[in-house]
Amino acid sequence: MKHIHSAKNPQVKQWKKLSNKKERDLTGSFLIEGFHLVEEALRENRIEEIIISETKDIPPSWDYGETSVTIVTDEVISQLTETEAPQGIIAVCNQLEAAVVTAEKKKYLLIDAVQDPGNLGTMIRTADAAGVDAIIVGTGSVDIYNSKVLRSAQGSHFHLPIIRGDLKEWIGRLKEADVPVYGTSLDRAQAFTAYKPSEAFALMMGNEGNGVSKDLLAMTTANLYIPLYGKSESLNVGIAAGILLYYLRK
Repeated sequence: MKHIHSAKNPQVKQWKKLSNKKERDLTGSFLIEGFHLVEEALRENRIEEIIISETKDIPPSWDYGETSVTIVTDEVISQLTETEAPQGIIAVCNQLEAAVVTAEKKKYLLIDAVQDPGNLGTMIRTADAAGVDAIIVGTGSVDIYNSKVLRSAQGSHFHLPIIRGDLKEWIGRLKEADVPVYGTSLDRAQAFTAYKPSEAFALMMGNEGNGVSKDLLAMTTANLYIPLYGKSESLNVGIAAGILLYYLRK
């Protein structure tokens, strides 16, 4: 095990750079924090290095094998975390974007320009719970490895493929594979209950303010809406995704 005592150590500075999307993309790595997330990543063999406070211990039940471990001070931990009460453990993980995922008769969640990290993380977590096979995140969305997205998703990044891709290309590929693609819209759409659940589908959710782009809605098999019975003008996009995913899955 290595020991680092100074927050000015070059390695600490390099880790801190991973809070920036450009550096994450350049290195293919990202940071997670907290015992739950680190344990989830460890189970899926996604960790490059564990960073733990000298005041904490790695749980004896964890099988971290040959994974590199660095012991640091609480000052170093505070430099690397964004939470007010850090748990004292961080990990450097590898980005594992499954480019090998193909369009076939499965369940997909497509995300168009969702910008709130909490919303994106919630949808990733919900899709995982609903048994979605892959998530495709289009341009204009917040980075899937943003720290707030990671915390909100609660480890679901390590359970299913999350791909950054061109939604127009994916819609075409899915339709060619006979997978119905459902957009979400309040205009020229039908209530979601008009469609039967199925073994395979793709659901597309859109931007918090503008919804799914018109160009993408024009390409879908059908567009759905969720009826509102109270006085609220709309549903949170994460809540709406949960309702639709659980209804559409067979």
